[in-house]
Amino acid sequence: MAIKAEHLNYIYGQGTAFEQHALKDVNLEIKDGEFVGLIGHTGSGKSTLIQHLNGLLKATSGAIYYNGKNIYEERYDFRALRSRVGLVFQYPEHQLFEIDVFSDVCFGPKNQGLSKEEVEARAREALSMTGLDESFYKRSPFELSGGQKRRVAIAGVLAMNPEVLILDEPTAGLDPKGRDEILDQIERLHKERNMTIILVSHSMEDIARYVDRILVMNHGEKVFDDAPKEVFKHYKELEAMGLAAPKITYIVHTLREHGVPIDDNITTIEEARDGILRLLRDGR
Repeated sequence: MAIKAEHLNYIYGQGTAFEQHALKDVNLEIKDGEFVGLIGHTGSGKSTLIQHLNGLLKATSGAIYYNGKNIYEERYDFRALRSRVGLVFQYPEHQLFEIDVFSDVCFGPKNQGLSKEEVEARAREALSMTGLDESFYKRSPFELSGGQKRRVAIAGVLAMNPEVLILDEPTAGLDPKGRDEILDQIERLHKERNMTIILVSHSMEDIARYVDRILVMNHGEKVFDDAPKEVFKHYKELEAMGLAAPKITYIVHTLREHGVPIDDNITTIEEARDGILRLLRDGR
């Protein structure tokens, strides 16, 4: 088991006039090798939650376990935790600060105390995994496009060989091609390395396509935790929270209302295509 949270509570500005209960008694388990989607409206607690998972924020109360050890125990090694649980922020410029791309990606493994040869080997491998070749190495990260900056930020985390990769809106602001390229690369990491992935996204289509399980946050509480097909059955409740289901879900329900006996568990375009073709073959 990679990560476990027990009765997690977090209060911003505790004891002040601006006190806000951002997390309320959150309990969850994320197992090794899972690909988990985390969704919720703005202010639902998503970003606050993920910053607890590698110790960037400390809970007001409750506990977080990583591989069975409570990270709030005295003298816990947070530096080692952040090497194993990598977090890529929504705005990659918050993580980029070196003079060139290669130096930026070397920063993490260098601070792990590795040799120069090992640091550079990891940086090259990580940049290759995110689709950036040697032509990018000496470029300033601040001269790159939004998608390229995200790739560099992801490479900087991957170079530390994390066991868990947390991505906060990694495709925000990207065109469809850039979005698909980054998410396909993340999916390959999950499959080829059995890496645990936690993906925060507002795109229900992306969540439906890639993840095995969805956590839904609402006003600081975890309200759903299930497979995508089960969560999206509650699309009316999701709408009441300011969310939605994938667009194909609404199309499927409209077809069913008009007498088309298509499977109501469909959540992706590919599944809808296959379902419609089956009905046509069966003469229905």
